[in-house]
Amino acid sequence: MSPPRIAALSDTPAIRAALRAMLIETVAHGGSVSFMHPLREEDADAFWRESLSAAARGERAVLGAFDGEDVIATVTLQLKLPPNQPHRAEIAKMMTRISHRKRGIATALLTAAENLARAHGRTMLVLDTAEDGGASQLYESVGFQLSGTIPDYALKPHGGLTGTKIYWKRIEQAD
Repeated sequence: MSPPRIAALSDTPAIRAALRAMLIETVAHGGSVSFMHPLREEDADAFWRESLSAAARGERAVLGAFDGEDVIATVTLQLKLPPNQPHRAEIAKMMTRISHRKRGIATALLTAAENLARAHGRTMLVLDTAEDGGASQLYESVGFQLSGTIPDYALKPHGGLTGTKIYWKRIEQAD
């Protein structure tokens, strides 16, 4: 597979439908992305409507990776943080369609998010991932450092508690 095309996403019916399906699939397969299974379409749609609206306001960026015209992965870069944190951004809602995992797409998305953070003058990225079934190996492979684990942080999509691992990464500004 050639490197995916990565672009900022805006709120169109097709984009929202693809993101909605990806979120529902991720939750159904145990992905800890703030929702419980079964996730209703209207709840997934409301989440993406608000997220893409926040992106239109410049509060975040929702990036998508494409296979042809199909959105196959996404990551959100949260830019609107408290006034004492203008130097950092947060990585959230990293998801890849089950059919496209283990192909380097998530790594490409993280690189794009890091470059975008850099373009916004950020020097620190943070994220968290579930202790059970999270993407720790991915984040560590691209240079994120583990700060620690908070036990019993959230419910897993199918029930039961899981801890969360907190990661950070310093990024250098381009000359």
